[in-house]
Amino acid sequence: MGKRLTDNLSSLYIGAANKLRSNKTRRKIVAYVESYDDILFWRTVLKAHETDDYYFEVMLPSKSSLQRGKKAALMNVLGENQLGENMVACVDADYDYMLQGRTPTSRMILESPYVFHTYVYAIENYQCCAESLHDVCVMVTLNDHEVFNFVDFMKIYSQIIYPLFIWSVWIYRSNRYKEFPLMDFCDEIRIDGFNMYSPEKCIERLRHRVNKKVAFMQKHYPNARHDFVPLKEELERLGVHPENTYLFIQGHFLMNNVVMKILEPICAMLRRERENEIRQSSGHDKQKYNELTCYERSLGSVDTMLRKNTQFMSLPIFKKMNEKIDTFLTLGIKK
Repeated sequence: MGKRLTDNLSSLYIGAANKLRSNKTRRKIVAYVESYDDILFWRTVLKAHETDDYYFEVMLPSKSSLQRGKKAALMNVLGENQLGENMVACVDADYDYMLQGRTPTSRMILESPYVFHTYVYAIENYQCCAESLHDVCVMVTLNDHEVFNFVDFMKIYSQIIYPLFIWSVWIYRSNRYKEFPLMDFCDEIRIDGFNMYSPEKCIERLRHRVNKKVAFMQKHYPNARHDFVPLKEELERLGVHPENTYLFIQGHFLMNNVVMKILEPICAMLRRERENEIRQSSGHDKQKYNELTCYERSLGSVDTMLRKNTQFMSLPIFKKMNEKIDTFLTLGIKK
């Protein structure tokens, strides 16, 4: 029993501990997340809902093992019966949101009031929000020169991959995921050879590859066309549109194989631009050396700044997550 209380604090135990405190002490709600990378994201999200009456403490699934991930948060460590008004799970939606209750995990994240999920595929999709990518460049390079239209690029990218995304969701809903695995889908929608001065070239390569795969799917699954109109309509109600498809593809892939491919060369150019400005404006070698050293020490990596990016809260899909948290607080905490 003691080990269970140490490793897996149940909602009942936390509730009892809360009652031992002064009435003026805020109630603690434990929020379990999947991994280290999720802690800052969910801390940012949940902090906005804290009041003088309650607060959230974001934790990993287990302090005594290295178990991580969605399964650990939902099943192995917590278990659905342990969740409650004092303990919640915060997880990536993955394709479970798209599956709309067709699997036990999908039903759990949709129906349990004590499970908060991202609605987009993962936290990385929020961190790669197109509207924030220029600001990420500024954080990385300390250079506010806007040299690329990220919003338009991600819109075009999304429009191109949208038809194949519909096929991917159809495959998973049909329980045929082995015939077109998620990694195969990701391989088709990758960005190759991005050049900020001629981005249309990589876009055309992407378009050609996606169109070829869509034609292949249409040939091999001719009866699927009857499902596509209602499927598109349903996904639209879930927040999926041709212009924002990138929010619903695999998050790690999006970050590493699309957004980073764009950000890294742009940030490298902006760094060089800033360094050249310092060299040209320096009065002598010592001043130039000091300024360049100071500048270099102030810089961060693209990967780090992306993961710290929290400028996603204006996205319409993000509001759904806030609404579920508010419903939980209204019905569970304030009753």
